[in-house]
Amino acid sequence: MRRHELSDLAWKLVEPHTLGRPGTGGGTGRDNRLFVNAVLYRVRTGISWRDLP
Repeated sequence: MRRHELSDLAWKLVEPHTLGRPGTGGGTGRDNRLFVNAVLYRVRTGISWRDLP
């Protein structure tokens, strides 16, 4: 696990709240954990969105 990523336990708590609803507008996302980790990395470091690794 990298420094700014969610632990498995934290992801287990967050995951049910990240699932899209089939049949509604928008995508459901292929890898929601990757997106949540990117948001947390951005918030913790203050990096701009275009500079995300």
